[in-house]
Amino acid sequence: MTWESVLRRARREPLAAGALLLLVAMTLGVVLVPPLSRQDPIAIGDVLALRYLPPFTRDASGVLHLLGTDRFGRDLFVRMMLAGRISLLVGVVGSVAAAALGTAVGALAAWVGGTADRLLMAATDALLAIPRLVLLLVCASLWRPGLTSVMIVLVATGWMGVARMVRAEVLGVRSRPYVDAAVALGARSGRVLWRHALPNALGPAIVATALGVGNAILLESGLSFLGLGVQPPEPSWGNMIAGGRDAIVTAPWIALAPGIALIITVLACTLIGDWLRDRLAGEAAGLLGERV
Repeated sequence: MTWESVLRRARREPLAAGALLLLVAMTLGVVLVPPLSRQDPIAIGDVLALRYLPPFTRDASGVLHLLGTDRFGRDLFVRMMLAGRISLLVGVVGSVAAAALGTAVGALAAWVGGTADRLLMAATDALLAIPRLVLLLVCASLWRPGLTSVMIVLVATGWMGVARMVRAEVLGVRSRPYVDAAVALGARSGRVLWRHALPNALGPAIVATALGVGNAILLESGLSFLGLGVQPPEPSWGNMIAGGRDAIVTAPWIALAPGIALIITVLACTLIGDWLRDRLAGEAAGLLGERV
């Protein structure tokens, strides 16, 4: 793929290209800013001299605080980038792990069928009937708050929709002629599922994973805001917003900066997920037109 083709595609799909650029910029920021910064985003220094400095202000030592400082005098930009590591890690790992679990359950239910299918789908439907936020709050309150518990809770409550979609796709792929041909040639059932059926049924799971990244980031931030997620002094966009709500009038940048970063990241993930959905739908329609 040449640069010209990339530019042409970016012009045709400016929203997806902009979302991808924003997500790449945010990823580079959370990876590079904390280790390159001279300031510790967790340590508390001279609180009286450094607290509530507005954005683009230099302190007495000449250090520029791009987004200002919080109530403990910690640099807000560096702290926000460190918090972005946690939010992106939770979003990507939580969404991918939930999608992997849902894919395994849905594919197994569709391929085996019978009693196993009915039991697995009954459990899936029972969990889908319970609001996810309620499950998250109950699970988070039962275990000690922290990053590990948030990841486990997100995976345990996020696989059901993917399982339903993958099951429907595998049931459709199972009736295709190439699956019957592989079985007639003597291929084992597990090999047919792994090599032939599952790769052709992963489209909806990929889209759900991309969309689930933003949803997982939003849920993690909500739990941290309520005090049930990542605990201070470790930064998270959610607990940073919670920490700045008391000073929303006198120092609004403390809550607004992580809030804007959260909105931008979730919006970028959603736009990329919508683009993937449209691309996969377009490719499926093209293949169907060729067959007709």
